[in-house]
Amino acid sequence: MSSCAAERDPIFKAIPVDGGVESSAMSEPSVSEHPDFEAEQEYLRAARSALHAMTEKAATALAFGERAVRDENTADARMAVGYLRERHESLTIGQDVLSFGRIDEDPLLSPGSPGSPGDTWYVGRRHIEDADTNPLIVDWRAKVAIPFYRATAADPQGLAQRRRFTCEGDDLIALFDEHLDDPESVVGAGIPDPLLAEVERARSGEMSDIVATIAGEQDEIIRAPLAECLIVQGGPGTGKTAVGLHRAAFLLFDHREELAGSRVLVVGPNRMFLRYVGSVLPSLGETAVSQATAISLLDTKYRVRGEDSMECHVLKGDLRMAEVIRAAALDKLSVPDEPQRLPVGARTLVLEPEQIAESQKAALARNLPINSARTVFTEVLLRHAKSGLVDREVAELQIDETIANLRKGPELKKLVNRLWPSLGAMPLIQSLLGNRALLKRVSEQILTDDERSLLYRKASKKGADESWTVADLALLDEANDLSVGTSTRYGHVVVDEAQDLSAMSLRVVGRRADRGSLTILGDIAQATAPGAQSSWADVVTALGIDESVTTVGISELTVGYRVPGPVLDFANQLLPITAPSVTPSTSVRHGGPGPNIVKVSNGEILPAVVEAATSLAAEYQTTGVIVASPMVDDVFAALEAAGLDPVDTRVSETLGATLSVVDAAVAKGLEFDVAVVVEPAAFASMYQSDIDGAAQDLTGLRLLYVALTRAVQRLTIVHSQSLPQALVD
Repeated sequence: MSSCAAERDPIFKAIPVDGGVESSAMSEPSVSEHPDFEAEQEYLRAARSALHAMTEKAATALAFGERAVRDENTADARMAVGYLRERHESLTIGQDVLSFGRIDEDPLLSPGSPGSPGDTWYVGRRHIEDADTNPLIVDWRAKVAIPFYRATAADPQGLAQRRRFTCEGDDLIALFDEHLDDPESVVGAGIPDPLLAEVERARSGEMSDIVATIAGEQDEIIRAPLAECLIVQGGPGTGKTAVGLHRAAFLLFDHREELAGSRVLVVGPNRMFLRYVGSVLPSLGETAVSQATAISLLDTKYRVRGEDSMECHVLKGDLRMAEVIRAAALDKLSVPDEPQRLPVGARTLVLEPEQIAESQKAALARNLPINSARTVFTEVLLRHAKSGLVDREVAELQIDETIANLRKGPELKKLVNRLWPSLGAMPLIQSLLGNRALLKRVSEQILTDDERSLLYRKASKKGADESWTVADLALLDEANDLSVGTSTRYGHVVVDEAQDLSAMSLRVVGRRADRGSLTILGDIAQATAPGAQSSWADVVTALGIDESVTTVGISELTVGYRVPGPVLDFANQLLPITAPSVTPSTSVRHGGPGPNIVKVSNGEILPAVVEAATSLAAEYQTTGVIVASPMVDDVFAALEAAGLDPVDTRVSETLGATLSVVDAAVAKGLEFDVAVVVEPAAFASMYQSDIDGAAQDLTGLRLLYVALTRAVQRLTIVHSQSLPQALVD
C-alpha cells in the first residue's frame, strides 16, 4: 500500500515550549498549500466512497440472509444472519473521522518483500478496502498500526515519518508531520498539536473514544494478552477508563472467535458512569459488550429492601465473610455417630460413620459446587456399599442388582438428604444471619463477638420477605457460587474504579471472568467507598486469581492528559497524606490557569457559588458544581432559585446539561469543562472521627482530591471555612 511521498516542508513545525510543543505555521497561506493536501483530501474521500460500497454490500448480504431465515429458519441461517448483522453494524459509523493519520515505513531498514518497510499505511477507525480488496485504511487495532502509537524520535520503530490528520468529518483541516528518521528532529519531544487539541476540546456530557490520540504507554496496556489479569493504576486524567474500554475493543478484534459467544463485561461504579462511557465501545464498532455495576449484576435476582449500618456494611464486605459462608455451608453436612442401615430387598447394607466421613471428604476434594459434589458423595457411598457386598462374597450379578435397587430406592435418597442436604443461597444466608448459635459456631475463629452482634438480624418467616441489603448481595452471590456455581461467565471483564469495591464485591466480578481474564482499573488515591481497598495486592487476593493459570500484571499510568498542570499540581498536594505510596501524575498540559480560589465570609457561600456558576456556565459548555453530600440540597436549591436550571445528578443519569450539581461520591471518572468545588473543609468534616483517640478518616480528603481533578479547563474553589492545611501549605 503506498501513497505519494511527503515533502519536508509541512505546514506545521514543532517548536518546544516549556517542555511541550506548540504549532507554528511556516507560512501564512492556508493548509491547502501543503504539497500533499489535495492528495490526502482525495484519498480520504476515496476511502469514504469505498466504505459506502462495503456498507451496501454488507446490507445486501444481510437482506439475503434474512430472507433465508424467513424461508428456512435453520440454525445455520440464523447464525449467519447474526454475523452479517454484526458486520453491517460495524461498518455503519456515520460521519466519524475515518483516518487520523498515516505512517511511512523507512525503506532503508529491510527493503524488498511485499509488506516490508517502505510501505505507507493509513490508520483509522475501521478497516476499509477498495473493490480489489486492497487496504485503504487499516484498523487501529491491527498489528501494523502499532508504530503509529508507539514510535518516537528515540525509537522510530521502523518509521521514516508519521503524519497526523485533523479533520472535521471528511474535510481535512490540518496536517502534522513528524520526521522520525531525522536525528535532528525535535518532533516527538512533547505532545503534538492534534493530540493537544483533542485533550483540550470541550466536553459534551459523554466520554469520547481516544482512538486517534492513544499514547505509547496506553497502547501497551491496550494490547496486553487476553489470558492476563492486568491492573492499571492511574491518577486523574491519565486515561485509565478510556484505556480499559479500548482494551476491550482490542480484545474483541484480536480474539473475535474466542469472545464471540462469551462477550465482554464492563463493570462501573454507578449507572451515571456507565451512561457517561456507554457510547465509547459502539463508536469503535463493538457491541458484544455488557455493562453493569457490581450491584446491578445481582439486584434483579435479589430484592434490596433493607439498609445496614456503616459498620455492618463494611463487615459484610470483608473477605473473612467468604470463610464464614463456606463454614456455614459445610455445617449443613453431617456425619452420624452410629452405623447407617439401608434395607434393600432381603438384605441390609451397613455404612459405617468412617465410610460416610471418607465419602464426604472425597466429594469435597473435587472442588465442585456443593450441590454437584452431593452427587459425587452419593456415588462414593454406593462404592462403599458395593465393597461391603463383595466382602460378604455375594455373587456379582446379585451385587449389581442390589446396587441398582439401592440407587433407585428411597432409602439411599433419604440418607443423602439427611447427611448432605441440597443448599440454596437465600436459605443459607438467611439462616447464617438469623441464627445466633449457627453464626457463633461457624465463625468462632474468624469473627469477634461484637462483629457477630453486628451481623445478626431476626430472620423473616419466608425467604422472599427478607429485607436484603446492598451488602447482602455479595454474600448471596458467594452462597450461590458455593451451592451451584456461577453460570454466567464472560471472556473478559473490565472493572473500573475497582479500588472502591469491597473484597466480597471483587469476588462477585472475579468469578465472572473466565480463566481470570480481567482488566482492573483504578486509583488507590481515590479509594473512598466503605470497605474500599488500600492496595492492589489486596485486590488480587480478593479476586481469587489462580496465578498458576492467569498471569497478574500491574501497570502504572503517570502522565495526565485531561487535567491542566497547575490544577493537578494543586490537587496532588493532598497525596502525601491520603495516598503516600501512589506516584503523583504529571500533566502534559503545562500551561493554563491554576485554581481560582474565592474566599467569602460565613453565610455568603451560596451566593458566591451561584455567581461563579452563572459566569462559568455562560462561557463553557459543561460546568460541574461538586459538593460534599450534606450540602447538595442547599446548593441545588440556590442554583435553581437563581434560574440556572441545574441538573441533579442524584436523580438524572445524564450529564449533557450545561450545569450539573454533583455529589462528590459519584464524581469519579466524570469530566467537565469547568468545575466549581464548594467548601473543601466540608469534605473532610463529613468523615472526621477519632480512631484510637487520634487518627482521622482519610475518605473526605480523598473525595476532595476527586473533586479537584474533574475540570478540563478551569477550576474554581469557593470557601468560607479554612482550606485543608495541605492545600494552604
